[in-house]
Amino acid sequence: MSPTRFASEHRWLYVGAIVILVGLAVAGVIKYNKVRTNSETLSKANQLQEELVRAGYPSPDTDTVEQVLGTDGGPVCEDPGNALKTALWKIHQSNGATGPGQRPVISDSRAVEVERIVLGVYCPDELDDFLEDLDDLKTDDTVRR
Repeated sequence: MSPTRFASEHRWLYVGAIVILVGLAVAGVIKYNKVRTNSETLSKANQLQEELVRAGYPSPDTDTVEQVLGTDGGPVCEDPGNALKTALWKIHQSNGATGPGQRPVISDSRAVEVERIVLGVYCPDELDDFLEDLDDLKTDDTVRR
């Protein structure tokens, strides 16, 4: 039996081995990207927890922070100034009463501090715009501690 005849008879073996190797390489790259993303989300979630505890807030659950904010901050970083204005506008509209007792209120300054911390961790490039938008809103120390 000649070497070329042997190789041509077992071509399916070579093709099968190549397909398996390419499949393993693709699976390895996909798994590597997932592990890298998971470690990045975990490190950012831990950093956020440290910053919140340092500022005097309770520490949120790591899994929840990872799922909600991911690696890029998710909905918090999309348009932080606009989201802040909308949320504070809604807060300012009411004191919680209904009917004739409903009055606008001034929000507590610590109510927006958490968003500043989240932006500092997940999207620091958006922080300056957020702080400019924050200057337009009236906040004060309105909650007793």
